[in-house]
Amino acid sequence: MSSRSRRAGSVLAVVVIAGALATPATAAPKPPVLRVLVTNDDGIAAPGIDALVQGLRKLDRVQVTVVAPATNQSGTSDMTTPGPLTTTPATITSGYKAIAVQGFPSDTVNFALDGGIAKKPHLVASGINQGQNLGPVVNVSGTVGAARTAVRRGVPAVAISQGLGEPPNYAAGVREAVKWVKQHRKALTKKDATPPTDVANINVPTCTTGKVRDLVEVPSATSGDIGLASNCASTLTNPPDDVVAFQNGYAALSEVPSG
Repeated sequence: MSSRSRRAGSVLAVVVIAGALATPATAAPKPPVLRVLVTNDDGIAAPGIDALVQGLRKLDRVQVTVVAPATNQSGTSDMTTPGPLTTTPATITSGYKAIAVQGFPSDTVNFALDGGIAKKPHLVASGINQGQNLGPVVNVSGTVGAARTAVRRGVPAVAISQGLGEPPNYAAGVREAVKWVKQHRKALTKKDATPPTDVANINVPTCTTGKVRDLVEVPSATSGDIGLASNCASTLTNPPDDVVAFQNGYAALSEVPSG
């Protein structure tokens, strides 16, 4: 055999061995589809729910279903309607399909969980509300009331409210809601997850100067003036509760008991 033939044979052997040792590339497994039920208390035509739906739909493998009150039901807490509910097909402002319920925010959740939608959601997202729902008013908030109803029925829930402004900066609320969903989606789709006990209540300021500060987890206040404007240029640190955090420009996250 010539030296040229021997060299060619050696090269071929190296190629064959390298091919045999190579491990085929394995695609990363896709996360489970996250099913989110979106509702609110401002009504199906409100801009906040439309902004939230559009934000959630941009996430990969997230299925959004919208069931919301047909009209504004602000301040109705977790009230429910006795007897059968009237529902109609509808769309939110952007044209996304929805179901309108003639009733309270909690009615929308009960309707959905009692078979009104095809599959039980992994998460109920209530909002984005026009105006802050901080500690002293959580018990009258329909936004929080809908989320509480979900948690009582074993479904995790987050309530999102945008601070008042002209207009409210819903984009800021969407950013925080999307971050929260991304952070929790693995736990939300876990088959043996522990049943929830609290609502995640997120309040995001509308800043006239500066920008929203970081999200801080703080206790829900029992008192305080929730109507004060947020100072997003504040340098205060370690706020003691959601009212103080919100007033000093932070996005505030509080855990609110479902009861």
